[in-house]
Amino acid sequence: LTPICLRDNKRRSCVHQVPIAMKWGWVFLGVFLSLGTLSWGETGLEIPEYDGKDRVHDLTAKNYKSVMKKYDVMVIYYHKNVDGNRSAMKQFQIEELALEVGGVLKIRCFISSLSSGLDEVESIYIFADNEIIEYDGELASDTLVEFLYDVIEDPVENIDNERELKGFHNMDEVIKLVGYFKSEKSPHFIEYDDAAEEFHPFVKFYATFNPKIAKKLKLKMNEVDFYEPFMEEPVTIPGKPYIEAELVDFIEEHDRPTLRKLEPHSMYEIWEDDIDGEHIVAFAEEDDPDGFEFLEILKEVARENTDNPNLSIIWIDPDNFPLLVPYWEKTFHIDLSSPQIGVVDVEDADSVWMEMDDDDDMPTADELEQWIEDVLSGKIDPDDDDDEDDDDDDDDDDDEDDDDDDDEDDDDDDEDEDDDDDDDDDDDDDDDDDE
Repeated sequence: LTPICLRDNKRRSCVHQVPIAMKWGWVFLGVFLSLGTLSWGETGLEIPEYDGKDRVHDLTAKNYKSVMKKYDVMVIYYHKNVDGNRSAMKQFQIEELALEVGGVLKIRCFISSLSSGLDEVESIYIFADNEIIEYDGELASDTLVEFLYDVIEDPVENIDNERELKGFHNMDEVIKLVGYFKSEKSPHFIEYDDAAEEFHPFVKFYATFNPKIAKKLKLKMNEVDFYEPFMEEPVTIPGKPYIEAELVDFIEEHDRPTLRKLEPHSMYEIWEDDIDGEHIVAFAEEDDPDGFEFLEILKEVARENTDNPNLSIIWIDPDNFPLLVPYWEKTFHIDLSSPQIGVVDVEDADSVWMEMDDDDDMPTADELEQWIEDVLSGKIDPDDDDDEDDDDDDDDDDDEDDDDDDDEDDDDDDEDEDDDDDDDDDDDDDDDDDE
Protein backbone atom coordinates (compact mmCIF):
# COMPACT_ATOMS: atom_id res chain seq x y z
CA LEU A 1 0.00 0.00 0.00
CA THR A 2 2.71 2.46 0.95
CA PRO A 3 4.70 2.39 -2.36
CA ILE A 4 1.50 3.10 -4.27
CA CYS A 5 0.75 6.04 -2.03
CA LEU A 6 4.21 7.49 -2.55
CA ARG A 7 3.78 7.46 -6.33
CA ASP A 8 0.19 8.73 -6.53
CA ASN A 9 -1.03 11.67 -4.46
CA LYS A 10 -4.66 10.95 -5.26
CA ARG A 11 -4.45 7.41 -4.00
CA ARG A 12 -2.58 8.65 -0.95
CA SER A 13 -5.53 10.81 -0.03
CA CYS A 14 -7.76 7.75 -0.22
CA VAL A 15 -5.50 5.91 2.15
CA HIS A 16 -5.81 8.65 4.70
CA GLN A 17 -9.56 8.06 4.74
CA VAL A 18 -9.10 4.42 5.89
CA PRO A 19 -9.84 3.94 9.62
CA ILE A 20 -6.84 3.69 11.93
CA ALA A 21 -7.81 0.21 13.21
CA MET A 22 -7.94 -1.13 9.67
CA LYS A 23 -4.52 0.41 8.93
CA TRP A 24 -2.96 -1.39 11.90
CA GLY A 25 -4.68 -4.59 10.80
CA TRP A 26 -2.96 -4.41 7.43
CA VAL A 27 0.36 -3.74 9.18
CA PHE A 28 0.04 -6.82 11.41
CA LEU A 29 -1.05 -8.92 8.44
CA GLY A 30 2.01 -7.82 6.47
CA VAL A 31 4.36 -8.60 9.36
CA PHE A 32 2.72 -12.00 9.91
CA LEU A 33 3.00 -12.92 6.24
CA SER A 34 6.63 -11.82 6.10
CA LEU A 35 7.50 -13.97 9.13
CA GLY A 36 5.57 -16.87 7.68
CA THR A 37 7.49 -16.56 4.44
CA LEU A 38 10.79 -16.63 6.33
CA SER A 39 9.81 -19.71 8.31
CA TRP A 40 8.54 -21.53 5.23
CA GLY A 41 11.77 -20.75 3.38
CA GLU A 42 14.05 -22.28 6.03
CA THR A 43 15.61 -25.67 5.37
CA GLY A 44 16.45 -28.24 8.02
CA LEU A 45 19.78 -29.91 8.66
CA GLU A 46 20.89 -31.57 5.45
CA ILE A 47 23.32 -34.51 5.56
CA PRO A 48 26.02 -33.95 2.92
CA GLU A 49 25.96 -36.46 0.09
CA TYR A 50 28.55 -37.32 -2.52
CA ASP A 51 28.06 -34.80 -5.33
CA GLY A 52 29.62 -36.95 -8.05
CA LYS A 53 32.56 -34.60 -8.50
CA ASP A 54 35.85 -36.32 -9.25
CA ARG A 55 38.39 -35.26 -6.65
CA VAL A 56 40.96 -37.88 -7.57
CA HIS A 57 43.40 -36.63 -10.20
CA ASP A 58 45.86 -38.49 -12.36
CA LEU A 59 49.42 -37.49 -11.54
CA THR A 60 51.88 -37.85 -14.41
CA ALA A 61 55.49 -36.97 -15.08
CA LYS A 62 54.37 -33.84 -16.95
CA ASN A 63 52.13 -32.31 -14.28
CA TYR A 64 54.06 -33.57 -11.24
CA LYS A 65 55.84 -30.32 -10.34
CA SER A 66 52.86 -28.05 -10.94
CA VAL A 67 50.52 -30.25 -8.90
CA MET A 68 52.97 -30.48 -6.01
CA LYS A 69 52.96 -26.68 -5.75
CA LYS A 70 49.18 -26.39 -5.97
CA TYR A 71 48.12 -28.18 -2.76
CA ASP A 72 49.20 -27.64 0.84
CA VAL A 73 48.21 -31.19 1.77
CA MET A 74 48.24 -33.89 -0.85
CA VAL A 75 47.56 -37.63 -0.72
CA ILE A 76 49.15 -39.93 -3.28
CA TYR A 77 48.09 -43.50 -3.95
CA TYR A 78 51.13 -45.17 -5.50
CA HIS A 79 49.94 -48.21 -7.43
CA LYS A 80 51.07 -50.54 -10.17
CA ASN A 81 49.72 -50.41 -13.71
CA VAL A 82 46.38 -52.25 -13.93
CA ASP A 83 45.79 -51.95 -17.67
CA GLY A 84 44.70 -55.25 -19.19
CA ASN A 85 43.91 -56.89 -15.84
CA ARG A 86 40.15 -56.85 -15.18
CA SER A 87 40.28 -58.04 -11.57
CA ALA A 88 43.07 -55.60 -10.73
CA MET A 89 41.13 -52.81 -12.44
CA LYS A 90 38.01 -53.53 -10.36
CA GLN A 91 40.05 -53.54 -7.17
CA PHE A 92 41.68 -50.28 -8.18
CA GLN A 93 38.28 -48.67 -8.84
CA ILE A 94 37.17 -49.63 -5.32
CA GLU A 95 40.34 -48.14 -3.85
CA GLU A 96 39.94 -45.02 -5.99
CA LEU A 97 36.39 -44.55 -4.70
CA ALA A 98 37.69 -44.69 -1.13
CA LEU A 99 40.02 -41.81 -1.96
CA GLU A 100 37.23 -39.47 -3.14
CA VAL A 101 38.13 -36.68 -0.72
CA GLY A 102 39.33 -33.17 -1.45
CA GLY A 103 42.81 -32.84 -2.88
CA VAL A 104 43.46 -36.58 -3.13
CA LEU A 105 45.68 -37.77 -5.94
CA LYS A 106 46.71 -41.12 -7.35
CA ILE A 107 50.11 -41.79 -8.90
CA ARG A 108 50.99 -44.47 -11.43
CA CYS A 109 54.03 -46.68 -11.15
CA PHE A 110 55.97 -44.95 -13.91
CA ILE A 111 56.38 -41.99 -11.57
CA SER A 112 58.59 -44.11 -9.31
CA SER A 113 61.72 -42.76 -11.01
CA LEU A 114 60.97 -39.28 -9.66
CA SER A 115 62.75 -38.18 -6.51
CA SER A 116 59.53 -38.15 -4.48
CA GLY A 117 60.56 -40.47 -1.66
CA LEU A 118 58.07 -43.19 -2.61
CA ASP A 119 59.45 -46.71 -2.30
CA GLU A 120 56.48 -49.07 -1.76
CA VAL A 121 53.92 -49.91 -4.43
CA GLU A 122 50.25 -50.12 -3.33
CA SER A 123 50.91 -47.56 -0.58
CA ILE A 124 49.39 -44.21 0.34
CA TYR A 125 51.63 -41.23 1.01
CA ILE A 126 50.70 -37.83 2.43
CA PHE A 127 52.69 -34.72 1.51
CA ALA A 128 52.34 -31.95 4.11
CA ASP A 129 54.71 -29.21 5.34
CA ASN A 130 57.71 -30.64 3.49
CA GLU A 131 57.13 -34.01 5.18
CA ILE A 132 56.23 -37.34 3.56
CA ILE A 133 54.01 -39.52 5.76
CA GLU A 134 53.20 -43.10 4.83
CA TYR A 135 49.67 -44.16 5.68
CA ASP A 136 49.64 -47.75 6.97
CA GLY A 137 45.99 -47.96 7.89
CA GLU A 138 42.68 -49.27 6.70
CA LEU A 139 41.71 -48.14 3.19
CA ALA A 140 38.39 -46.58 4.18
CA SER A 141 37.27 -43.02 3.51
CA ASP A 142 36.26 -42.21 7.08
CA THR A 143 39.49 -43.59 8.54
CA LEU A 144 41.63 -41.78 5.98
CA VAL A 145 39.83 -38.45 6.44
CA GLU A 146 40.15 -38.68 10.22
CA PHE A 147 43.86 -39.34 9.80
CA LEU A 148 44.17 -36.32 7.46
CA TYR A 149 42.58 -34.09 10.08
CA ASP A 150 45.28 -35.22 12.51
CA VAL A 151 47.95 -34.46 9.90
CA ILE A 152 46.85 -30.85 9.35
CA GLU A 153 46.82 -30.10 13.08
CA ASP A 154 49.85 -28.58 14.80
CA PRO A 155 52.39 -31.22 15.85
CA VAL A 156 52.47 -29.81 19.42
CA GLU A 157 49.27 -29.15 21.36
CA ASN A 158 49.24 -26.59 24.17
CA ILE A 159 47.88 -27.38 27.66
CA ASP A 160 46.84 -24.15 29.33
CA ASN A 161 43.97 -24.95 31.73
CA GLU A 162 42.37 -27.65 33.87
CA ARG A 163 40.02 -28.91 31.14
CA GLU A 164 42.85 -29.40 28.69
CA LEU A 165 44.90 -31.13 31.39
CA LYS A 166 42.02 -33.53 32.07
CA GLY A 167 41.76 -34.30 28.37
CA PHE A 168 45.49 -35.02 28.30
CA HIS A 169 45.19 -37.56 31.13
CA ASN A 170 42.16 -39.23 29.52
CA MET A 171 44.15 -40.04 26.38
CA ASP A 172 45.93 -43.16 27.62
CA GLU A 173 45.88 -45.39 24.51
CA VAL A 174 48.72 -43.67 22.62
CA ILE A 175 52.35 -42.72 23.12
CA LYS A 176 52.51 -39.11 24.28
CA LEU A 177 55.06 -36.60 25.52
CA VAL A 178 54.62 -33.39 27.49
CA GLY A 179 57.17 -30.67 28.18
CA TYR A 180 57.35 -27.44 30.17
CA PHE A 181 58.95 -24.44 28.47
CA LYS A 182 59.22 -20.71 29.05
CA SER A 183 57.55 -19.68 25.79
CA GLU A 184 57.03 -20.71 22.18
CA LYS A 185 60.12 -18.65 21.27
CA SER A 186 62.30 -20.64 23.63
CA PRO A 187 65.11 -22.46 21.76
CA HIS A 188 64.39 -25.57 23.82
CA PHE A 189 60.75 -25.55 22.72
CA ILE A 190 61.84 -25.12 19.09
CA GLU A 191 63.96 -28.27 19.39
CA TYR A 192 60.97 -30.04 20.94
CA ASP A 193 58.69 -28.86 18.12
CA ASP A 194 61.16 -30.06 15.47
CA ALA A 195 61.21 -33.50 17.08
CA ALA A 196 57.41 -33.55 17.10
CA GLU A 197 57.33 -33.02 13.33
CA GLU A 198 59.35 -36.21 12.86
CA PHE A 199 56.66 -38.36 14.54
CA HIS A 200 53.52 -36.41 13.70
CA PRO A 201 50.72 -37.56 13.85
CA PHE A 202 51.56 -41.01 15.25
CA VAL A 203 53.04 -39.76 18.54
CA LYS A 204 51.21 -37.04 20.48
CA PHE A 205 53.29 -34.09 21.68
CA TYR A 206 52.03 -31.65 24.32
CA ALA A 207 53.57 -28.58 25.89
CA THR A 208 52.66 -26.13 28.63
CA PHE A 209 53.92 -22.64 29.38
CA ASN A 210 51.79 -22.33 32.52
CA PRO A 211 53.69 -22.80 35.82
CA LYS A 212 50.54 -24.04 37.61
CA ILE A 213 49.91 -26.75 35.01
CA ALA A 214 53.59 -27.69 35.05
CA LYS A 215 53.45 -28.10 38.83
CA LYS A 216 50.50 -30.51 38.54
CA LEU A 217 52.42 -32.45 35.90
CA LYS A 218 55.49 -32.43 38.20
CA LEU A 219 57.58 -30.90 35.42
CA LYS A 220 60.60 -28.65 35.77
CA MET A 221 61.59 -26.01 33.25
CA ASN A 222 62.69 -27.52 29.88
CA GLU A 223 61.87 -31.03 31.12
CA VAL A 224 59.95 -33.61 29.04
CA ASP A 225 58.04 -36.66 30.29
CA PHE A 226 57.37 -39.74 28.14
CA TYR A 227 54.08 -41.59 28.64
CA GLU A 228 53.76 -45.19 27.49
CA PRO A 229 50.20 -46.31 26.65
CA PHE A 230 48.14 -47.49 29.64
CA MET A 231 50.93 -46.69 32.11
CA GLU A 232 50.06 -44.67 35.21
CA GLU A 233 53.44 -43.00 35.70
CA PRO A 234 55.59 -41.33 33.03
CA VAL A 235 59.31 -41.63 32.42
CA THR A 236 61.33 -38.42 32.55
CA ILE A 237 63.68 -38.20 29.58
CA PRO A 238 67.19 -37.74 31.01
CA GLY A 239 69.67 -35.07 29.98
CA LYS A 240 67.61 -31.86 29.84
CA PRO A 241 67.74 -29.48 28.08
CA TYR A 242 67.45 -31.57 24.95
CA ILE A 243 68.26 -31.18 21.30
CA GLU A 244 66.07 -32.64 18.59
CA ALA A 245 68.30 -35.66 17.93
CA GLU A 246 68.27 -36.70 21.60
CA LEU A 247 64.49 -36.64 21.73
CA VAL A 248 64.21 -38.57 18.46
CA ASP A 249 66.64 -41.25 19.66
CA PHE A 250 64.77 -41.74 22.93
CA ILE A 251 61.39 -42.08 21.22
CA GLU A 252 62.70 -44.53 18.64
CA GLU A 253 64.18 -46.63 21.44
CA HIS A 254 60.83 -46.76 23.29
CA ASP A 255 58.37 -46.78 20.38
CA ARG A 256 57.20 -50.37 21.05
CA PRO A 257 54.91 -50.24 24.10
CA THR A 258 54.30 -53.17 26.42
CA LEU A 259 50.58 -52.95 25.62
CA ARG A 260 49.34 -51.22 22.49
CA LYS A 261 45.97 -50.97 20.82
CA LEU A 262 45.44 -51.91 17.19
CA GLU A 263 43.95 -48.84 15.51
CA PRO A 264 42.39 -48.68 12.02
CA HIS A 265 44.75 -45.89 10.93
CA SER A 266 47.92 -47.81 11.89
CA MET A 267 46.91 -51.49 11.82
CA TYR A 268 49.46 -52.61 9.23
CA GLU A 269 52.35 -50.74 10.83
CA ILE A 270 51.66 -52.34 14.21
CA TRP A 271 51.20 -55.84 12.77
CA GLU A 272 54.51 -55.62 10.90
CA ASP A 273 56.33 -54.73 14.15
CA ASP A 274 56.58 -58.29 15.47
CA ILE A 275 59.08 -59.86 17.88
CA ASP A 276 60.88 -62.88 16.38
CA GLY A 277 58.01 -63.44 13.97
CA GLU A 278 55.33 -63.65 16.66
CA HIS A 279 52.69 -61.48 18.33
CA ILE A 280 50.89 -61.88 21.63
CA VAL A 281 47.34 -60.85 20.73
CA ALA A 282 44.46 -60.12 23.09
CA PHE A 283 40.86 -59.68 21.93
CA ALA A 284 38.55 -57.81 24.32
CA GLU A 285 35.54 -55.54 23.86
CA GLU A 286 36.02 -52.54 26.11
CA ASP A 287 32.26 -51.87 26.33
CA ASP A 288 31.55 -55.46 27.39
CA PRO A 289 31.73 -56.24 31.15
CA ASP A 290 33.89 -59.33 30.67
CA GLY A 291 36.02 -57.55 28.10
CA PHE A 292 36.54 -54.56 30.38
CA GLU A 293 37.50 -56.82 33.30
CA PHE A 294 39.96 -58.76 31.16
CA LEU A 295 41.45 -55.53 29.78
CA GLU A 296 42.05 -54.20 33.30
CA ILE A 297 43.87 -57.44 34.20
CA LEU A 298 45.91 -57.09 31.02
CA LYS A 299 46.87 -53.52 31.94
CA GLU A 300 47.98 -54.67 35.39
CA VAL A 301 50.24 -57.34 33.87
CA ALA A 302 51.66 -54.83 31.38
CA ARG A 303 52.46 -52.32 34.14
CA GLU A 304 54.27 -54.96 36.18
CA ASN A 305 56.35 -56.01 33.16
CA THR A 306 56.91 -52.68 31.45
CA ASP A 307 60.70 -53.04 31.74
CA ASN A 308 60.72 -56.29 29.73
CA PRO A 309 61.88 -55.39 26.19
CA ASN A 310 60.72 -58.77 24.83
CA LEU A 311 57.09 -58.27 25.87
CA SER A 312 54.66 -56.46 23.61
CA ILE A 313 50.95 -57.26 23.64
CA ILE A 314 48.55 -56.12 20.92
CA TRP A 315 45.05 -55.39 22.17
CA ILE A 316 42.31 -55.63 19.53
CA ASP A 317 38.79 -54.40 20.23
CA PRO A 318 36.55 -56.42 17.85
CA ASP A 319 34.03 -53.56 17.79
CA ASN A 320 36.57 -51.48 15.85
CA PHE A 321 36.90 -54.14 13.13
CA PRO A 322 33.45 -55.71 12.63
CA LEU A 323 34.23 -56.96 9.11
CA LEU A 324 37.35 -58.79 10.28
CA VAL A 325 35.69 -60.69 13.14
CA PRO A 326 34.53 -63.65 10.97
CA TYR A 327 37.99 -63.86 9.39
CA TRP A 328 39.77 -63.91 12.77
CA GLU A 329 37.37 -66.49 14.19
CA LYS A 330 37.85 -68.77 11.19
CA THR A 331 41.63 -68.33 11.01
CA PHE A 332 42.37 -68.70 14.73
CA HIS A 333 39.49 -71.10 15.57
CA ILE A 334 38.27 -68.93 18.45
CA ASP A 335 35.01 -67.32 19.59
CA LEU A 336 35.33 -63.55 19.87
CA SER A 337 32.10 -63.15 21.81
CA SER A 338 34.32 -63.54 24.89
CA PRO A 339 37.87 -62.29 25.66
CA GLN A 340 40.78 -64.24 24.17
CA ILE A 341 44.57 -64.10 24.38
CA GLY A 342 47.03 -66.09 22.32
CA VAL A 343 50.35 -66.10 20.51
CA VAL A 344 50.27 -65.87 16.70
CA ASP A 345 52.90 -66.67 14.09
CA VAL A 346 52.80 -63.76 11.64
CA GLU A 347 53.96 -65.84 8.65
CA ASP A 348 51.55 -68.78 8.60
CA ALA A 349 48.95 -67.56 11.16
CA ASP A 350 49.47 -70.62 13.38
CA SER A 351 48.36 -69.79 16.90
CA VAL A 352 47.97 -71.10 20.45
CA TRP A 353 45.31 -69.62 22.73
CA MET A 354 44.99 -69.59 26.49
CA GLU A 355 42.20 -71.86 27.73
CA MET A 356 39.50 -69.80 29.43
CA ASP A 357 36.12 -71.18 30.51
CA ASP A 358 33.25 -68.80 29.73
CA ASP A 359 31.39 -69.94 32.86
CA ASP A 360 34.29 -69.16 35.20
CA ASP A 361 35.84 -65.87 36.20
CA MET A 362 38.53 -64.20 34.14
CA PRO A 363 42.10 -65.43 34.77
CA THR A 364 43.92 -63.66 37.57
CA ALA A 365 46.87 -61.39 36.88
CA ASP A 366 49.23 -64.08 38.20
CA GLU A 367 47.74 -66.75 35.93
CA LEU A 368 47.92 -64.46 32.92
CA GLU A 369 51.48 -63.45 33.75
CA GLN A 370 52.51 -67.11 34.08
CA TRP A 371 50.98 -67.91 30.69
CA ILE A 372 52.87 -65.00 29.11
CA GLU A 373 56.12 -66.18 30.72
CA ASP A 374 55.57 -69.62 29.18
CA VAL A 375 55.15 -67.95 25.79
CA LEU A 376 58.31 -65.88 26.16
CA SER A 377 60.31 -68.91 27.35
CA GLY A 378 59.17 -71.01 24.41
CA LYS A 379 57.11 -73.52 26.40
CA ILE A 380 54.08 -72.33 24.45
CA ASP A 381 54.91 -72.01 20.77
CA PRO A 382 52.55 -71.91 17.76
CA ASP A 383 55.19 -73.75 15.72
CA ASP A 384 54.70 -76.84 17.90
CA ASP A 385 51.63 -77.65 15.83
CA ASP A 386 53.83 -77.85 12.75
CA ASP A 387 56.17 -80.27 14.54
CA GLU A 388 53.23 -82.46 15.53
CA ASP A 389 52.01 -82.46 11.95
CA ASP A 390 55.48 -83.47 10.79
CA ASP A 391 55.52 -86.29 13.36
CA ASP A 392 52.14 -87.46 12.14
CA ASP A 393 53.45 -87.44 8.59
CA ASP A 394 56.50 -89.45 9.69
CA ASP A 395 54.24 -91.96 11.46
CA ASP A 396 52.17 -92.30 8.33
CA ASP A 397 55.32 -92.87 6.30
CA ASP A 398 56.50 -95.52 8.80
CA ASP A 399 53.14 -97.28 8.60
CA GLU A 400 53.34 -97.28 4.83
CA ASP A 401 56.87 -98.70 4.98
CA ASP A 402 55.70 -101.46 7.35
CA ASP A 403 52.85 -102.28 5.02
CA ASP A 404 55.27 -102.47 2.12
CA ASP A 405 57.56 -104.79 4.09
CA ASP A 406 54.63 -107.03 4.98
CA ASP A 407 53.60 -107.15 1.36
CA GLU A 408 57.13 -108.07 0.32
CA ASP A 409 57.25 -110.85 2.97
CA ASP A 410 53.94 -112.21 1.75
CA ASP A 411 55.24 -112.21 -1.79
CA ASP A 412 58.37 -114.08 -0.69
CA ASP A 413 56.28 -116.67 1.15
CA ASP A 414 54.11 -117.16 -1.89
CA GLU A 415 57.18 -117.61 -4.07
CA ASP A 416 58.61 -120.21 -1.62
CA GLU A 417 55.35 -122.13 -1.60
CA ASP A 418 55.30 -122.14 -5.37
CA ASP A 419 58.88 -123.45 -5.44
CA ASP A 420 57.97 -126.26 -3.00
CA ASP A 421 55.00 -127.22 -5.13
CA ASP A 422 57.24 -127.34 -8.18
CA ASP A 423 59.73 -129.57 -6.34
CA ASP A 424 56.94 -131.95 -5.29
CA ASP A 425 55.72 -132.16 -8.83
CA ASP A 426 59.23 -132.98 -10.04
CA ASP A 427 59.54 -135.75 -7.44
CA ASP A 428 56.24 -137.26 -8.54
CA ASP A 429 57.39 -137.23 -12.13
CA ASP A 430 60.62 -139.04 -11.19
CA ASP A 431 58.66 -141.74 -9.34
CA ASP A 432 56.46 -142.27 -12.35
CA ASP A 433 59.52 -142.69 -14.54
CA ASP A 434 60.96 -145.30 -12.17
CA GLU A 435 57.76 -147.26 -12.28
